[in-house]
Amino acid sequence: MPRHLYSVFFYLLLPLILLRLLFRGIATPNYRKRWLQRFGFVSAPESSKEIIWLHAVSVGETLAAVPLVKALQIKYPDHRLLVTCMTATGSERITAAFGDSVDHSYAPYDMPGSVARFLSRVQPKILIIMETELWPNTVAACYQRQIPVILANGRLSEKSARGYARVPKLSAPMFAQLSAVAAQHRDDGARFEALGLPPENLYISGNIKFDLELNEHIRLSAEALGQYWRGAGQRPVLLAASTHRGEDEIILQAFGQIRQRIDNVLLVLVPRHPERFNQVADLCLASGYSLARRSSNDPVEQADILLGDTMGELMTFFGACDIAFVGGSLVSNGGHNMIEPAAWSKPILSGLSVFNFAEVSRLLAESGGLSLIEDAAALAETAIELIENPDQAQQTGRQAQFVAEANRGALEKLLAVIDSSLSE
Repeated sequence: MPRHLYSVFFYLLLPLILLRLLFRGIATPNYRKRWLQRFGFVSAPESSKEIIWLHAVSVGETLAAVPLVKALQIKYPDHRLLVTCMTATGSERITAAFGDSVDHSYAPYDMPGSVARFLSRVQPKILIIMETELWPNTVAACYQRQIPVILANGRLSEKSARGYARVPKLSAPMFAQLSAVAAQHRDDGARFEALGLPPENLYISGNIKFDLELNEHIRLSAEALGQYWRGAGQRPVLLAASTHRGEDEIILQAFGQIRQRIDNVLLVLVPRHPERFNQVADLCLASGYSLARRSSNDPVEQADILLGDTMGELMTFFGACDIAFVGGSLVSNGGHNMIEPAAWSKPILSGLSVFNFAEVSRLLAESGGLSLIEDAAALAETAIELIENPDQAQQTGRQAQFVAEANRGALEKLLAVIDSSLSE
C-alpha cells in the first residue's frame, strides 16, 4: 500500500516535473529532448547480447562509473552495457566518455508503467546503480522479474538515512529487495542495514573513485596547460572546482584578499552546472576582475580569472593547478570529489560541508593533505600560506596523494560482487 500511494503521488507531481524540465531547458536545451525515454519508450537493443544496465544519475556518478564500465566491458565481452542517467549534463558525459561502445538513454521515471515498459524493452540481466539513486518502483519491478539489483559504491549519509527512516513502510521493502550493496565504508553499511538491508547482502568495498587512472595523455595535457596558465612569470594558479550558487561570492571575496598579498595569482573558477556559466561570468566582471573564458580560448596572460565554462576538462585542470579548492562545501551541499586532486598530489582546500565525502575528507584531513576552512578569510589565509611556502604545499600534496594510493582496490572487490550476482 505505501508504494501504491507513492506512485499516485508521483503521478500527481508529473505536471510539475515536466514544467521543471521545460524551465531547465531554457538554459540547457538538451533538457527539452528525448522526453519519451523518461517514460520508458526506449529502443530495444540492436545487439543480441545480454544487457548489463548501469545507472548513474548525473555527472559525478558517471565519472565514478568510468573505470567500472571499462572493467565490465573487458570482463564480460559477451554482454552489452546500457548506461542511463537523469540529467542532460550526465548524458553528455556518458557520450563523451564511452561513445558508441555502450548503449545510452535516460532512465524511466519511477512510475509503474514507465518502469515496466522500459524493462520489457531492454530486458536487462542485472541493474547496477551508482552510489545512492534508489527508486522503490524500479527496485520492486526488478525484484519481481528476478533481475538482481546491486548498489555500487554505495554511500548513505546520516541526513539521507534519516529521510528514509521517516517512511519505513516504503523504504524497508526496497532495501530488503536489493541483491547486494557494495558500500564505501562500514558506517554507510551500518545505515543500510538499519534501514532493512539483509546483513548477508552487505559488502564493504571502499570507494572506487580511488581507482582512477592518470594516463600519459592526461598527464601531458595537464603539464602543458599548467605551463600556459603560469606563463613566463610563473603565476600561482588557484583552482576553485565545482562551485555552487552562493559559493562563488565567497571565493571571489577570498581571491580579493589573496591578491592584496600576491597580486599575480590566477583564479580558475569552474561552476558545477553549465547553466550558471554566464551568471558566474557576470559576477566576476561585476566584482571588477578581468575575465577569460575557456570556451572562447581567451588568452589568460592579462586575465585575473579564467572561467572554466567547458565540460569534461576538470580532471586536467586539477593536474594543471597549484592549489585545488573543491566546491559544494562552503554551502550545505555536502562537497564533491576530493580524490581527483589528491591523485594529482595537489594540496586541497574545502569548506566544512563534506557529508557526501565524509570518509574521504576524514582520511585526507588526518593525513594533512586537506585543509577544511569555514569562510573567505580562512580560504585566503590558507591559500596565501601554501603559495608563499612551496615546500609546504608540495608536502601537503604528497600527503594527499599517499591517501589516494593507499585506498585503491575497491573496483576489484565490486567486480567480485557483480560477478557473484551475474553467475547466479
